[in-house]
Amino acid sequence: MSDVYAAIEAIAQDTSIPTVTICDALEVSRSAYYDWLTREPGAREQELDELTPAIVDIFVRHRRRYRARRIASELADEDIVCSPKRVAWVLKSQGLRAIQPRSFVPKTTDSRHTLGYSPNLLLEADEPTRVDELWVGDITYLPLRGGGFGYLAALLDRYSRDIVAWSIDATMTEPLVLDVLRRAIRERQPRAGLVHHTDRGGQYAGTEYRAVLRRASMKQSMSRADNCYDNAFMESCWSSIKRELEVAEYDSVVAARTVVAEYVRHYRLEREHSAIGYLTPHQFVTRTMAQN
Repeated sequence: MSDVYAAIEAIAQDTSIPTVTICDALEVSRSAYYDWLTREPGAREQELDELTPAIVDIFVRHRRRYRARRIASELADEDIVCSPKRVAWVLKSQGLRAIQPRSFVPKTTDSRHTLGYSPNLLLEADEPTRVDELWVGDITYLPLRGGGFGYLAALLDRYSRDIVAWSIDATMTEPLVLDVLRRAIRERQPRAGLVHHTDRGGQYAGTEYRAVLRRASMKQSMSRADNCYDNAFMESCWSSIKRELEVAEYDSVVAARTVVAEYVRHYRLEREHSAIGYLTPHQFVTRTMAQN
């Protein structure tokens, strides 16, 4: 009911309509409204008043990418106890809405090639139990203003959710994914036996790409034909990443690199993930490495 009373107060202040008329139109007791208007705020309202700035700050700082549960987790990190339900109520009362998913299904996989395919090693495999045990990769497109596309390729560590490496180019040919793979190897220097999983796209089946995998002693794995579920984890990540980027069109490939670089930094160092105990990928990797 407090929302209704607050609306009456706002309307009365912004218009010349008498308060009595507003209350009658909304079928609200005038005496109850005036009692609300003059009484001291209760303990619950005071608590919400104190929580609201902290919740709004987290929401704005993460650029509308955090919903109630993640905001509640970050509040807990600051020793502020607040349930996701209460956070959701505050966001709603402030007119704040997190970025919503869009229906966006690009086609970046061309499996009609003669380069050969690798078996799907994930079908019988257990979930990874350490960092750099399983990397998953894919390509997605980024629309450019005036037409055309840029292409974003990335490798993610399945265990930690970390973005191992990424690259953007004007074409989605083998050099794009090779750049990502080489960066990932230089950065992480994984042990022999790491499983590298992607779809059946020709970029990942190229001679040079396979040669780099062999030299790094990686096991190549590919999704089955026409089965998007075999790389569902990566598809889900793309959905979240592109939703949170919330850029409809980029001015150029160079501009896209700048925006994505800033987002990757946020994703790795600031964005908490429920699947890894509401830690950031960087925190999770650091903690895991310290325990081993």
